[in-house]
Amino acid sequence: MNGPSLVRVVSRWQIVGLVLNDVVGSGVYLLPAAAAALLGGASVYAVLAAGAAVLVIVLVFAEASSYFDEPGSAYLYARTAFGPLAGTEVGLLAWLARVASIASLSAGFAQALAYLLPALASGWPRQMAIVLPLLALAAVNVAGVRFGVGAALFLLATKLLPLLLFLAAGVLSASLQTVAQQPPGSGRLGEAALLLLFAYAGFENTPAAAGEYRNPRRDVPFALLVNIAVVTALYTSVQWVALGTLPHAAASATPLADASEMLMGPWAGTVLTLGAAFSILGTNSNSLLAGPRYLLALSRDGVGPAWLSAIHPRFHTPAAAILLQTAVAVPLAMTGSFVALASLSVVARLVTYLGTALAVPVLRRRFGPARAGAVRLPGGDAIPIAAALLTLALAASATTAHLLAGCVALAAGLVLHLLRRTTPRPVAAVR
Repeated sequence: MNGPSLVRVVSRWQIVGLVLNDVVGSGVYLLPAAAAALLGGASVYAVLAAGAAVLVIVLVFAEASSYFDEPGSAYLYARTAFGPLAGTEVGLLAWLARVASIASLSAGFAQALAYLLPALASGWPRQMAIVLPLLALAAVNVAGVRFGVGAALFLLATKLLPLLLFLAAGVLSASLQTVAQQPPGSGRLGEAALLLLFAYAGFENTPAAAGEYRNPRRDVPFALLVNIAVVTALYTSVQWVALGTLPHAAASATPLADASEMLMGPWAGTVLTLGAAFSILGTNSNSLLAGPRYLLALSRDGVGPAWLSAIHPRFHTPAAAILLQTAVAVPLAMTGSFVALASLSVVARLVTYLGTALAVPVLRRRFGPARAGAVRLPGGDAIPIAAALLTLALAASATTAHLLAGCVALAAGLVLHLLRRTTPRPVAAVR
């Protein structure tokens, strides 16, 4: 391809950091109360079981990512396996999920800071608390993928350290008796399943920037598997300590901050609140890294304006795509009109998971031995089928509003497909 191109500078362990930064978001600070409200003390075991269930989906992404070294993640897998229309639908939904995440989390960041600085609760201070971090993260990601990755890894550290402090302080104080005495919860299993699934979500975006990884076919599967092991252990431990130290955890709006304050004093509650705020920034940093790569991949295949696939001649990043995504997310976050769009994130992720699960058997048969070193899951098609069935079961728990939002997005994807500028590029064989 003529002109400037992406640069492959991101190492294996940096990819591990990226996926952890995406998955361990602000939700972990709220998960104990939300899960306890639904399942009571049993939520500790449900969090562990959810990690085992999500492993099935992670495995199909591990195999699919091992076939490609181009940007696009699930868009690329669906387009290669099932054609341009399927790819466009999956790619658009994946990008919309990123925009919804940025908008909702940016509003949540202002809310978290308002806990410490009440002046940020409304008016122009709130707007500045939303806009300035987004613009700063966008500038960092435009300036180069090294800077974007560096910012993500720094923010990962700022979100993990408070959690590790919380675990260290509470692990000896937590008791099975306190866990067992938690109120039983509402017992709404479908709602609980969706909550727990999306606590583990975000890993699917890691392959989106594969064009800037040094060895994506080897390193992305490794990072995905390390992530699910670390996150399952972390979430289960946090749930155990929170419910084992904080009676009536479900009634707390800030369960980790409240438990930390009880264990270590008021300063610890402040530290955990700051951790939640930085956790939001970390997830947004990843969204500003991964989301534009979906736009880049779509534009390269003739979907959307051609300028979205332009690579900055100095910074070697999809600067135009980064700026467009930021320009869409900022007004949504400021006005709160992201609520309907946020409903798309539920359907978008499920479509992404289903598309990848169904694509793996097709990709495996299509490429055969042409992908030397590709991951091959054991059991034939059993794991992809299990992942597809799990995704469909979760889709049955989605609300009518979620499904309607998904239908609107799918209709938009059809329009984009019909208006595409060119036929998609063939996927080059990587041997």
